[in-house]
Amino acid sequence: MLVLRDPLVSDEPPREAVLTIGNFDGVHLGHQDILRQVVERAQGMGVEATAMTFDPHPLKVLRPKDAPRLLTTLSQKLELLGRHGIEVALVVPFTHRLRRMAAAEFVRRVLVERLAVREVFIGEGFRFGADREGTVELLRSMEAEGGYSAHGIRSVRHDAEVVSSTRIRRLVAHGRVEEAGSLLGRPLLVDGLVFRGERLGRKLGFPTLNTQVENELFPARGVYITAVFIPSFERSFPAVTNIGVRPTVYENYSTTVESHIIDFSADVYHESVRLFFLQRLRDERVFSSPMALVAQIRRDVVLARAWFEAHPLSSMELVTP
Repeated sequence: MLVLRDPLVSDEPPREAVLTIGNFDGVHLGHQDILRQVVERAQGMGVEATAMTFDPHPLKVLRPKDAPRLLTTLSQKLELLGRHGIEVALVVPFTHRLRRMAAAEFVRRVLVERLAVREVFIGEGFRFGADREGTVELLRSMEAEGGYSAHGIRSVRHDAEVVSSTRIRRLVAHGRVEEAGSLLGRPLLVDGLVFRGERLGRKLGFPTLNTQVENELFPARGVYITAVFIPSFERSFPAVTNIGVRPTVYENYSTTVESHIIDFSADVYHESVRLFFLQRLRDERVFSSPMALVAQIRRDVVLARAWFEAHPLSSMELVTP
């Protein structure tokens, strides 16, 4: 997939594409429905399937205090867009200048003059331009002037509710990773760098990977069944991951993300790994002693082994880098 950053000032932006515009945080089932239609239409017309997104997220500029913690990093979002058939990604810097541009001006200057788009697809709830005045109706009203066709795509629903990034963020923040995964159409993932900790897990008999997570949002404190993709092994491994503050052992309450990979002991410090959150096991708890903690970890591993026997990793479609 070709990625063009700041395409509005590029010397040679793509032209005559089938385009979709959105924030696409999470690239969830609703986004995937739009992408599928864009790709199918582009293939039928013999042009490139193109997605325009913004960086940073507009709310980080418009109302920083209200800006959400995002489900995906920019690199993850681009990776997912490519996996769903997008051939060109346009990453537009969201600036105060851009936010002041009227929606009709954006259509004329960007979509028509710069990109000469053939068709435009957006979700029914997406808005663009100053004062969020850019809608499907506005795009349709300018079709004759711009020489394109506009399509508004209805939201996908799951359990009678609209699938949205906001809904998924709420689930993740409460640790409901299975439900989040059902709306994402894949397990929730986070990326991070393995660093050398104090090796307490190894001393207790359960070595862990301490991960410095790149994602802004990751699940609530607790213990999860996970899979960990390790690039040097080119495969994913079953694991139990604790997100918490290790209150039983430390008085330092900084959040930690520690994964015990089942039946694995290799040194992978300084590797970038990907964690897939599959099911929540339990809440974080304070134990009376390290021995009580070890006993609980053993129980967690037994439950995880049983879960993976029923849900083999080989049967899962994990989005690996």
